[in-house]
Amino acid sequence: MKIIIVGAGEVGFHIAGRLALENKDVVLIDNDIDSIRRVTDHIDVQTIHGSGSSPAVLDEAGIRGAEILLAVTDSDETNLVACLAAHIISPNTKKLARLRDAAYDPYHQIFRDNPPHIDTIINPEIEVVNTIHRLLSVPGAVDVSDFENGRIKFVGVTLNASSRMAGAALSDLPGIFGDSRPLIAAIVRNEELIVPSGNDRLIPDDLVYFICKQDILSETLEMFDKHDAPLNRVLIVGGGRIGYRLAALLENKSIHTKIIERSNERCDALAKTLNKTVVLCGDGSDQDLLKEENIQDMDALVSVTDNEETNILVSLLGKRMGVRNFITKISRFSYFPLLSTIGLDQVVSTRRSAISSILQHIRKGKILSATTLKGEQAEVLEAVALETSDIVGKPIKKVAFPKGALLISVVRKKDIIIPTGDTVVEPGDKVILFAKRQAIPKIEKILTVKLEFF
Repeated sequence: MKIIIVGAGEVGFHIAGRLALENKDVVLIDNDIDSIRRVTDHIDVQTIHGSGSSPAVLDEAGIRGAEILLAVTDSDETNLVACLAAHIISPNTKKLARLRDAAYDPYHQIFRDNPPHIDTIINPEIEVVNTIHRLLSVPGAVDVSDFENGRIKFVGVTLNASSRMAGAALSDLPGIFGDSRPLIAAIVRNEELIVPSGNDRLIPDDLVYFICKQDILSETLEMFDKHDAPLNRVLIVGGGRIGYRLAALLENKSIHTKIIERSNERCDALAKTLNKTVVLCGDGSDQDLLKEENIQDMDALVSVTDNEETNILVSLLGKRMGVRNFITKISRFSYFPLLSTIGLDQVVSTRRSAISSILQHIRKGKILSATTLKGEQAEVLEAVALETSDIVGKPIKKVAFPKGALLISVVRKKDIIIPTGDTVVEPGDKVILFAKRQAIPKIEKILTVKLEFF
C-alpha cells in the first residue's frame, strides 16, 4: 500500500511513523525544510521538500500509483487544493483531508460529491468535542469509546485501592462478580501496556481498560469504586472553536454551562451565538475568578484554550479547589506521559483525534472505526467479519490471533456477545478487536477477504 502524506506537522509526522513501522510505502511532502529534516532524522520514509498542492510535486511523489492521499497540513486551503490536484492527476486515489474551519462544515458533502471528490473529511475539533462529551458522560473515566451507537462501551479507569477488584487475579473475577463482570482487555502499569492473562492480578493505580454493555455500565463502574453521577453544571475555560462547539452541544443536552474567555471580542461573538450559556470575560487561570464562580460546585471543568500550559494550570487549580472531574486539552505528544504523574488523567487532543480518524480509513478490511490508546501503543478496531476472512466459521480459540490481540465483542444483528473461546464469528457480524501496535498488520490479514474468494 502506497500512501502520500501532505504535511509533516505533528499529525503527518506521527501517522508517517506509525505506517512506517507497519512496512507501508510512505512518501511525506512538506515545504518546510526543518519539518522534512525532523522526519528524515527519525522515520524511515521517503520525503520531498515542496508544496503538496503542486501537481508537479504530487507527480514526483508517485500520486498515480498511490492508494491514499492524506492532506493534513495546518492550512485548510492547502489541503483542499492538494486533493483537487490529486483528483485531476489520479482520480482513483482515495483522498482524506483535514478541514478545521467551521465555515467549511456545510460544504463537506459538496466536496465529496463534486471535485475535489474528497472521500473523507476529518474535522479534529468535532472529534475532540465528541471525546469530551463521552468523558463527561462517564465520570472518573480516563478513556471512553462508544460502539454500536453507544450500546457498547470501551472504558479506561484507574483502579482505586478501595475497589473489590484490587489485588484480584483475572481468573478470580467470575467467582467475585458472576456473569455480569466486564471483559478486561488491557492494563497500563508504569506506562507499559499489558494484554493480561488469567494469572495477571489487578494492582491499585493500574489503568484498566474494559468493555461492557451500556446497560450494565453503572454497576461495572461500581466494581472499580467509581460512582455514576448526573452531569448538571460544566465550566469551560476557553471560548475558541472547541469551547464554542462544546457549549452548543451541552446546551442541547440541557446542561447548565459557563464559558470563561479572555478576548472581549470573542465574548461578544459567543454571547450572540449561544442561547443559554453564561459567557464570562476574564482569565480562566485567575483563582479569584474561579472562586467567584463557585468552581467547587461544578460537576466538571473543561480547559480548552489554545495555550496548553494554561490548560494544565487551570486543571491543577480546579483539582486543588475541589472539582471532581477535569478535562485538559493538550497538543504536544511529548506532554502525555507526564500528565498522569501530576494527576491529570482526562486528557484530549485534536491531533490524537485526527490520527484515530485517519487510521480508520487506512486499515485493510471493512473497518468501521479505529481508536488509538495510550500514546498510540494500541488500537481498538471495529470491523465487519467478511465471508472468507480467517476470523469466521470456527471457535475463537482456534483463530490464529497474533500475540497482543484480543477479540473483545461480537455484534450479531441486535445481540451483543462478549466472547469466550468457544464463540464462533459468523459472516456479517461486527467484531471489536483490541490490538497492540505490533499486532495490527496481522490483524489486518485476518480481517481481509482471501484472494480465492474472487
